[in-house]
Amino acid sequence: MSKRTNYISWDEYFMGVALLSAKRSKDPATQVGACIVNNKNKIVGAGYNGLPAGCDDNEFPWDKQGDFLETKYPYVCHAELNAILNNIGMDLHGCRIYTALFPCNECAKAIIQSGITEVIYLSDKYNGSDTSLASRRMLDTAGVQYRKVEVHISKIELSFEEKDV
Repeated sequence: MSKRTNYISWDEYFMGVALLSAKRSKDPATQVGACIVNNKNKIVGAGYNGLPAGCDDNEFPWDKQGDFLETKYPYVCHAELNAILNNIGMDLHGCRIYTALFPCNECAKAIIQSGITEVIYLSDKYNGSDTSLASRRMLDTAGVQYRKVEVHISKIELSFEEKDV
């Protein structure tokens, strides 16, 4: 018997962890996840977009429009920031971050400051927006590489059925 050949790549694996992390988000409109990996392909942080610890998800707004203080925007931490803040307590210099969406300018600041050297993203749906342009400018200036993930699969199905283990 020879080894299995249809296993997923490292990029597919870590992007899968980011996408699975996004499933924890309570945001009704957008669920984003992020996964930080060191140079030995070990996961050192993960996060999703949500409220800070100690802020009840039921007591804050989730609206996208209206009075600023009545929308989610001043309260929600993005997935990349949460992954950085929730890391296992190690120096993130030289790590890479996998994220479902290309990072906004605020997350780009945190990525740069933390020492992460590469961003791998799935979607760039806000490309051309002011936040995306500012993010790219800062990442380029700081020498942080970024690339769209290359995958050879379109989806992964997970089963919690014992018979499938």
